[in-house]
Amino acid sequence: MFSKILIANRGEIACRIMRTAKRLGIKTVAVYSDADRDAVHVDMADEAVNVGPAAAADSYLVIDKIIAAAKETGAEAIHPGYGFLSENPAFAKALQKEKITFIGPNPHAIEAMGDKIESKKLAAEAGVNTVPGYMGVIEDAKEAIKIADDIGYPVMIKASAGGGGKGMRIAYSSEEVEEGFNASKSEAKSSFGDDRVFIEKFVEEPRHIEIQVLGDKHGNVIHLVERECSIQRRNQKVLEEAPSPFLDEKTREAMGKQSIELAKAVDYDSAGTVEFIVDKDKNFYFLEMNTRLQVEHPVTELITGIDLVEQMFKVADGEKLEIKQKDVKINGSAIEARVYAEDPSRNFLPSTGRLVRYRPPETGEENGVTVRIDTGVEEGGEISIYYDPMIAKLVTHAPTRIEAVEAMGRALDAFAIDGFRHNIPFLAALMRHPRWREGDISTKFIAEEYPEGFEAPLPEGETRDVLISVAAAIDHLSNARRRNITQQMLGEPVTFAEERVVELGGASERVSVTPGSEDSDESLVIAFTGEGKGRKIELNSNWWFGDPVWQGTIDGKPVAVQVRAILNGHALTYEGVEVSARVYTAREAELMALMPIKEPPDTSKMLLCPMPGMVVSLAVEEGQTVAAGETLCVVEAMKMENVLKAERDATVSKILAEPGDSLNVDAVIMEFE
Repeated sequence: MFSKILIANRGEIACRIMRTAKRLGIKTVAVYSDADRDAVHVDMADEAVNVGPAAAADSYLVIDKIIAAAKETGAEAIHPGYGFLSENPAFAKALQKEKITFIGPNPHAIEAMGDKIESKKLAAEAGVNTVPGYMGVIEDAKEAIKIADDIGYPVMIKASAGGGGKGMRIAYSSEEVEEGFNASKSEAKSSFGDDRVFIEKFVEEPRHIEIQVLGDKHGNVIHLVERECSIQRRNQKVLEEAPSPFLDEKTREAMGKQSIELAKAVDYDSAGTVEFIVDKDKNFYFLEMNTRLQVEHPVTELITGIDLVEQMFKVADGEKLEIKQKDVKINGSAIEARVYAEDPSRNFLPSTGRLVRYRPPETGEENGVTVRIDTGVEEGGEISIYYDPMIAKLVTHAPTRIEAVEAMGRALDAFAIDGFRHNIPFLAALMRHPRWREGDISTKFIAEEYPEGFEAPLPEGETRDVLISVAAAIDHLSNARRRNITQQMLGEPVTFAEERVVELGGASERVSVTPGSEDSDESLVIAFTGEGKGRKIELNSNWWFGDPVWQGTIDGKPVAVQVRAILNGHALTYEGVEVSARVYTAREAELMALMPIKEPPDTSKMLLCPMPGMVVSLAVEEGQTVAAGETLCVVEAMKMENVLKAERDATVSKILAEPGDSLNVDAVIMEFE
């Protein structure tokens, strides 16, 4: 086994690889850009080498710099993680030349499967089911429209060298093909340095299901069953799980067999993933093969008990696979949620900033349920505009799928992040969504269920009762704390009988707080005295001010509610619901009802930048009249191009930004008459 390896990556995947390396006694070398000087993966490694400026093209993607770092530190092998150089055959060949082991597949396999056009041809030759489409290089939009017309709509336009949803568009008409073709080529050129695109039939009501394969250098290949990755937005995975709640054993076996045949056809000798699109009748079609470790590999590890990174080390070192296909068993169910710095209420646009607060839930195994977090950030760190906005991967494993779902919901409720917008409320809301809980999903799930974007649900039923009770309990503790701090009425107990009015997101409820059944200050009973008169809820918690998560039990059930202090109250987040909670005496509530409401500023005549990003191009001029739906400009964020269009007919009166400008969220790009 290797004595020292270099990880040619950053963030959570670099940390993940280092954990296995350290367990095996392998020393690790990190590389970092100027922006990552204080990153977690740098501190975690035994050695670290700076490889250049913040932009990945000038640091993490420069092969010569990575090789120089390996030589400087004496690293015998390099693990590329995912993204960056992980599927670059030139990198693998350069390492061969320098006699540095590449912890990944051979260059031939990377080349064969890395080109989506050629990989589909190879898949067909290997007897793998493929989606109807045109696999040749398409020269221009006119040719793209003709091909799409012949295939039949809808079609998928995809970058040949693409991945991660970049350079990918769905078109339902010739007009959308023209726009999507040009956008896909531009994104592909920006992200991969290769603007080739191809077109294939888009399967409606599809599920995205992939098979994990593992091969060695001695011709042995096995599969480690499947992962379901159908919950996506903008073709980027959001939730993954293993096994799929949809597949039966017959389909699983057929997909696994075809995946192994494809892997053998290219002499595959590492961990890799064969991705399929599966229709409602369980017909499956090859999409692509990812010749690297996948983001979602933890769910496979948890249901099989196999450390994929360890297997990659062993295979790269020339060892034979010790695991046989008959040894692979499915144990329970695992779910992964990708925690992103993005704003679900703004159509999931990226968000950046400093992690003012980062308090993940507790990890480990308890009562048959495992909680795992893969991350590369810490409190005080920064989410940069230069890299992927992923903060962490939260993974739960339990004996059954619904138990894993419930565990994920609890873990998300206890995951406190502050400093910028993130998608935890959205993920938490998904855990309570009936279709998700039933496994009735497809890649169109988010578009179908949230066509206008995500809005935090209103507090209703049991969720509302929990939030009201926690708000009342916090107010009671606040009264006790104020007496101790000011020494007013020192030694006298806080009055329990006085009624309070809890204002929750614009609605209100009258309650009273009394001692709980346990002889402890941590036990309280919230009695509803208004519309919900007659209901009583008992809380037990040792929460105190400054803790970002209220944790305890409510009527015996474990509950976690995120708490953030705001003016005259607290912002509470629970099960995807985000509300402001304020507690008043009866007289205070009467007076608050008389207070004027401050109206927000009118921005209806402005185009605001919806996310931090760079202006790529302007499509209009000052004085120009535009129609609703007409393109105004293009803003790039996290290597994704976002087309901003007019919401109504208007005349452009002033343009305040130019191509190349870097803008903050809500910066004014242009004004209208």
